[in-house]
Amino acid sequence: MAVSISVVLLFLIMAVIFIRNGALKVSHALVCVLLGFYLASTTMAPTIHSGLAATAELVGSLRP
Repeated sequence: MAVSISVVLLFLIMAVIFIRNGALKVSHALVCVLLGFYLASTTMAPTIHSGLAATAELVGSLRP
């Protein structure tokens, strides 16, 4: 749960920065949000979730 909240906050901060710099239009951000909601309701959602969880676990286990 903590990883998913962190990822959401990271994406939110990135979206705000892109919108403020003019690199991302509000309409484009809305399309990305809608795509996320549609992907969450498909059969690909568990695969995407497990892939992100595995990536987060791998990155978390790395020691600099």
